Amino acid sequence: MFPIKPKHHPPLTEAIIFFLILIGLISYFIIAIGAPPHVPIILAIFLLIVYGFMKKIAFTELQEGMTEGARAGMGAIFLFLLIGILISSWIVSGTIPSLINVGFTLIGGTWFYAVVFAATAIIGVSMGSSLTTTATIGVAFIGMSEALDASMAITAGAIVSGAFFGDKMSPLSDTTNLASTIVGVDLFGHIKHISLTTIPAFIISFILFALLSPNESMPMGTGDNYQMALEATGLIHWSSWIPLLVIILCTILKTPAFLALGLSSVVATFIAGIRDVLPWSEIWNVWFNGYTATTDFQPVNDLLTKGGINSMLFTISLVIVALGFGGLLFVTGIIPTILLSLQTKLRKTRTIILSTAATAIGVNVSIGEQYLSIMLTGETFKGVYEKAGLSKKSLSRTLEDAGTVINPLVPWSVCGVFIADVLGVPVLTYLPFAFFCLLSPIITMVFGGRKLKN
Repeated sequence: MFPIKPKHHPPLTEAIIFFLILIGLISYFIIAIGAPPHVPIILAIFLLIVYGFMKKIAFTELQEGMTEGARAGMGAIFLFLLIGILISSWIVSGTIPSLINVGFTLIGGTWFYAVVFAATAIIGVSMGSSLTTTATIGVAFIGMSEALDASMAITAGAIVSGAFFGDKMSPLSDTTNLASTIVGVDLFGHIKHISLTTIPAFIISFILFALLSPNESMPMGTGDNYQMALEATGLIHWSSWIPLLVIILCTILKTPAFLALGLSSVVATFIAGIRDVLPWSEIWNVWFNGYTATTDFQPVNDLLTKGGINSMLFTISLVIVALGFGGLLFVTGIIPTILLSLQTKLRKTRTIILSTAATAIGVNVSIGEQYLSIMLTGETFKGVYEKAGLSKKSLSRTLEDAGTVINPLVPWSVCGVFIADVLGVPVLTYLPFAFFCLLSPIITMVFGGRKLKN
């Protein structure tokens, strides 16, 4: 919970009504108008300031609440900066191209949907971005599905499932870093803990996709085009695996995430420099602006043109304004009042887990923003988990299981709108087949209150 003392204690009914008004405002702007989430959150901040004035709270106290709220996310912000650097350095060192190449190598045989799911998951982990994975490899798999005359709905479900498995399990993922930082859990400890629910969901999903797969062998032409273009970049090399091994070693040694990501980025950068991939001056520039691919195959250019500090500024600015919004919710007493009511009712572990998951899902459905789902739910329930004696990892795991993976299942959400557009498959069409996204919250709600709470 934010270390912010409320300056007002509104009645529970008033707190709930005003909170719903704020959520309604944010939802309207994001869903109906299609505005960037920053805009309605800033408008909500203005409303909260007006509310604070009405309750005779000094502006200096409101400003301090915003500042303290934003300060709570500084750890995540520095990690996001490093993620941008890591992605760009992993591309110039050939690490990400090598991982993607391996993903295409797996494609073959008759288990088409299962292979699409597995390959997308591997590439998703290497990219750390579900939307990027969907917009690049996902589009290629949709084309393969058409050539096979396979189900577009099941193929899209497999793509979304694999992409969001990667989004949950990758140390490069902004949502994974956000969930661990908001709760105050080490990144790699968080990833290890969410595997308790994520791996079973992956295995069950793989089996379901295998059972649904057609018997025909898939055409390899599209995958070959990707692999030839990846080889043509000159980035793939045996040394490309060293930065990945550094991350694995740091995970084993339980090195703090900031140091692990920084070390891997530096190693990757020097590998690129030693191999003379780019002039040294351009390699360091890639840290800020990202890498730009120039192959003859545009899909690979789209796949590898990314990374850099610049690419993370949207996320960073959203985190700042959202946490500032959260700080105001605390200083005006709105969230503390609701929390106090929750804390008197939430006693049992299962009830707490179910309430956390329901809140994360509810924010996704009402607002359509996965970042806000993680941040608002995380800040709301930290005190509840602490009072109940539950570990912080249980909270961070539930945020991912019921927050991150639900967003692509909401037709008006940021992820839902994007995915439906790039794949050409409506959300409600692929939703029944997005097995991993459906199973993750179910598993955490069924088993979260038992053996997975430590």
